[in-house]
Amino acid sequence: MKRYSIAIAGGGSTYTPALLKTISDSRDCLPLRRLVLYDIDRDRQELVHGFARILFREQYPEVEDIVATTDPEIAFADVDFVLMQLRSGGFRMRELDEKIPLRHGLVGQETCGAGGFAYGLRSIPDVIEVVKAVRRLSPDAWILNYSNPAAIVAEATGRVFPGDRRLINICDMPIGILESVAAVFNSHRREFEPRYFGLNHFGWFTHIYDRAGNDILPGLLAHIAENGITPADPGMAEKSWLETYSNLRRMVRDFPGMLPNTYMQYYLYPQKMVKKSDPNYTRANEVMDGREKRFFEELRLINDRQTVAGSEYASSKHGVHGDYIIELANALANNTQEIFLIITRNNGAIRNFPAEAMVEIPCRVGKNGVEPLVVGEIPPFHKGLMEGQYAYEKLTVDAYFEQSYDKALQALTLNRTVTNADVARALLDDLIAANYDYWGKLFR
Repeated sequence: MKRYSIAIAGGGSTYTPALLKTISDSRDCLPLRRLVLYDIDRDRQELVHGFARILFREQYPEVEDIVATTDPEIAFADVDFVLMQLRSGGFRMRELDEKIPLRHGLVGQETCGAGGFAYGLRSIPDVIEVVKAVRRLSPDAWILNYSNPAAIVAEATGRVFPGDRRLINICDMPIGILESVAAVFNSHRREFEPRYFGLNHFGWFTHIYDRAGNDILPGLLAHIAENGITPADPGMAEKSWLETYSNLRRMVRDFPGMLPNTYMQYYLYPQKMVKKSDPNYTRANEVMDGREKRFFEELRLINDRQTVAGSEYASSKHGVHGDYIIELANALANNTQEIFLIITRNNGAIRNFPAEAMVEIPCRVGKNGVEPLVVGEIPPFHKGLMEGQYAYEKLTVDAYFEQSYDKALQALTLNRTVTNADVARALLDDLIAANYDYWGKLFR
């Protein structure tokens, strides 16, 4: 079998070690020749690099080369896959993305509403820069982009790289939900085949088929309405994720018939989400004080001991995030023709929705890329919600490329978590001030 060269853009991410563990455990289907970690934060990445060398020395010694670099010329030369997980601005800016909207009495969340708007405008240039470097240095590489906010990033990259079938935008949230669904049935998510439509972090499961072709969704919805559901991914054990999943019970009771993405809570109940939020301690603080802190402590311990023995990486258990990405890479490399939920150009898959929109729908995946499945027409309620969200996403990207304050104001005013033009203007001015080091004179 061919042995692959894989680059991880965002090599210092807290998600990278679990992703590396998945790569190690997937050697039979996706053999690795060379691994490259790329990040602008040298210190974070060095810890991950040390971990990678130890992990592969103990569990995957066949890997010939493990490189860490801050130079894109080194990172993206002669690679087969680029797994892109950028966080533009890091957790420091994520904290502001969450706290600034809350000061205005609005939803404070990193990908939804005003927080997602700010994060998106930081992410667009960084993602475009990486894709351009990859295309110059490895024209045929598959780029699997799961940098957030994925909807805005997909809309922007679709404009700059039209027709690039080897640039694939994905999100693991629907698969995380499917993992929790499988746990209800004491099964594994790959035993089920989803049907789903929407925009990223803004969609609904319409059917979930088991191996025999039976739709388990009606029974599942009844179960959730009665008993609720909890996250199965160990990476979602924090209090905020438990609360998020508990809101699925409310959503399926209020809007029966489909299973919504958990992020729909911010759009359906924005005032409730604001009321339950602590403006002084948000999800960013929870991550920095929890997962990020544990991440660095464990990696330092592994680097000091020079072994993964006794750590969570000694076993084969890892998160959905890494599993989904490598499953997709395997489908592309080995033409498995499996179905994945992909963010792709609509082109009529949803019949009564704009053809040019970047939608999240089931696609069959093989060596020639993604082939969207037909969704058909969607109901007026869901279509109406999606039309407003798509207009917001489009205007946000317009605002970036046109350097238009007016388009930025329109985008925020249109977002369901804002809706008030006076508040949107005050909010936008605060976001511009907070993001000056990233946006510069974008709206001046």
